Amino acid sequence: MNKENGMYYMPESQAKKVCNKGDFIFAAIGLDHGHIYGMTKGLIEAGAQLKWVYDPDPVKVEAFCRAYPQVKKARSEDEILEDDSVHLVASAAIPSERCDLGLRVMDAGKDYFADKPPLTTMEQLERAKKKVKETKRKYAVYYGERLHNEGAVFAGQLVKEGAIGRVLQVIGMGPHREGKGRPSWFYEKEKYGGILCDIGSHQIEQFLYYTGAKDAEVQIARIANYNHKQYPNFEDFGDVLLVGDNGATGYFRVDWFTPDGLGTWGDGRLFILGTEGYIEVRKYIDVAREGTGDHVYIANKDGERYFHVKGKVGFPFFGELILDCLNRTENAMSQAHIFRTIELALKAQNSAIKIE
Repeated sequence: MNKENGMYYMPESQAKKVCNKGDFIFAAIGLDHGHIYGMTKGLIEAGAQLKWVYDPDPVKVEAFCRAYPQVKKARSEDEILEDDSVHLVASAAIPSERCDLGLRVMDAGKDYFADKPPLTTMEQLERAKKKVKETKRKYAVYYGERLHNEGAVFAGQLVKEGAIGRVLQVIGMGPHREGKGRPSWFYEKEKYGGILCDIGSHQIEQFLYYTGAKDAEVQIARIANYNHKQYPNFEDFGDVLLVGDNGATGYFRVDWFTPDGLGTWGDGRLFILGTEGYIEVRKYIDVAREGTGDHVYIANKDGERYFHVKGKVGFPFFGELILDCLNRTENAMSQAHIFRTIELALKAQNSAIKIE
């Protein structure tokens, strides 16, 4: 970050390839959620080479192959796991199945990159921790609401540079659109993990990252099924209040109530309060004004500024993840941070008050 005339201005950092062709090869197993496309795109843009895809559903495989025609169809999961040239396996399988797949991937000597939530129970978390310790492989997670949004990335750069002083509070809003044609597992709590485990994990990751907290206490968590009574185990609303081990506080709300008339799938918002200013990020849309996302507003001792950062910041996580896998470092995201995030999400989910 640079400063000019007392104000922060746009950095010129762009997403770039961090390795040459053939240096880092990955595969995709499990195409149940569309996030696999974002995960794949991010890795390829950073220089990774996509070799294999496997899913038991040929329709999903064909769609993936149309998006990435260079990929080879594997006849089985084992064909990928037995390929010594593959460094990493990415997966957006059904959430409850992500952990067991990850354990098999790590047993095969490969790093694992799961969609969020990376697992759905405390028992799975303990097995994942044990396997990471045993194999020394990585269990990375795609927390895309921060990692794959340039506004959120830029906000992190501002915080790191001290633009708003010490972060005191993070407020996140993560509304989503249910849409049509969701698979049956989407409504089954034992498969998606609950709303706080699932999309709430995005918000907890952001809280830990922006505040710099290593741990937190879930003070209150609430869940509800307001408008989906035909699916008794579904949750369409949740909110949580957190206090970090450094004294910072956090609040977030997640829901499935994005109206049909909104021009995107969810009006994700982020508010970061510091001792010397505050930041607002309008991640995906500026309602009734601008259909694109990545809008960042900051007010601090130097004044007020607005940045539209779409296409200007890039997504450094993917390149950092590739280099971490190649060099056995932890610059993209620490394993402790990854596991603490989902542990807190599970604590919130398991302790949540159900609003009737």
